[in-house]
Parts: sequence; C-alpha cells; structure tokens
Amino acid sequence: MQLLMSSPEIVIVSACLAGLCTRYDGRVIASQQCQVKLDRTTWIPVCPEQLGGLATPRCAADISGGNGSDVLNGTAAVICKDGTDVTEAFLKGAHQVLEIARHQNIERAFLKARSPSCGVHRKGVTAMLLKRNGIQLEEFD
Repeated sequence: MQLLMSSPEIVIVSACLAGLCTRYDGRVIASQQCQVKLDRTTWIPVCPEQLGGLATPRCAADISGGNGSDVLNGTAAVICKDGTDVTEAFLKGAHQVLEIARHQNIERAFLKARSPSCGVHRKGVTAMLLKRNGIQLEEFD
C-alpha cells in the first residue's frame, strides 16, 4: 500500500513574527508560539507596511477615526505619531498581501497582534481585508 504524502499548507505570516527585520522600530523579535506553528507549514513572510512603501524603521502609526474596516471604507485614516498620514501606504500594502494570498491559494494567515496593519482583534487594515476575502486569521504576539 502506498501512502500519499500531502504537501504542507501554505500560509502567509507577518514577517516580524518570523524574526525578520520589519517591525516599525527595526527590532527583531520573533514569536516562539508562531514559529512552532510555522514548522508544520510552508510559509510566505509579508510586511504590509514595507509592501506599501514604508521604510524600516518607521514612525509608529495608529488608526484614527475607526478601525481597519473603516480605513478600507475610506472613513478612517492611519496616522503616524508625527502627524504624517500613511493611509495610502497601509492600503497599498494590504492589497499587495491579498494579491500574494490569491496567487498562492492561501486560506490562512498568521498575523502580528496589536498592529495597525495585522492585528486581528484590533481590526488592522490588512487583517480586515484578508478577512473580507475569506482568509482565516490567527494572531500571535
């Protein structure tokens, strides 16, 4: 009897969780909990903020006037602590991540908690776009 080996699931992961230098402050802090889950998958690291054209390090940003869904709807903005509006970069990056997910038939994403891009419970811009498109989200610190 021949055993059929299935390919590992392909997931998207916030690059900072995987230990890549993509955090807004330039620090590298991998998530051990996420790394355990990654060991059982094939993964594609993404940083929506970098994909949107922002540098690392960059000014800390937050959503003003709502949450990520509101940013996607055009009724809220993403503003840096210095007052710079980075909404367009956040939107561009979110759509880039969605395109990667679509091209790879990805159904699940591991995302960074408390991020204005990736936070699931915080309803970040990228998290909400992926959720709107049927991608299952898991959040890690």
